[in-house]
Amino acid sequence: MKTKKTDPRQLTIYDILKNAEAAASQATCLRPGSCDIDAELRAALFGDLKYARNSAGRDLSRYEVAGLMSELVGHEITCAMLNNWTADSHREHKLPALYIPALCQATGGRRTIEVLTRHSGLFALPGPEALRAEIRRMDEQIKRTQAEKRKREILLGEVDR
Repeated sequence: MKTKKTDPRQLTIYDILKNAEAAASQATCLRPGSCDIDAELRAALFGDLKYARNSAGRDLSRYEVAGLMSELVGHEITCAMLNNWTADSHREHKLPALYIPALCQATGGRRTIEVLTRHSGLFALPGPEALRAEIRRMDEQIKRTQAEKRKREILLGEVDR
């Protein structure tokens, strides 16, 4: 049986997991007050909402995210609630942990859950469906970039004539 040669610089899944575990263990809350992650969590939530996309890669508004989250949890989550959870001026409004799975599903984002896992000394990996969706988004971005490149090549050809 012929063995496949691998690039010695390429990390194995074991290496990736060990690196993630080491990073997570270094970032745990050890000092008094070091687990006050309010600002970081609000920023992560803001990022997940800002870059929210559906499975086809289309940008989603906060209203659409609120609607999707409402469907997933079975009761209403409003855009105003999302805005309050991200606003620094609304410190009394906190994102309930029970909504985080719906948030991740609705936005396709991982920033919020990564803040929680990192400060807990854990790490999380995306599931197969999330990886497939990410690959699809990357493929679509590549196609858009290639189309833009072709347009510029055509334009350059016209300019050169």
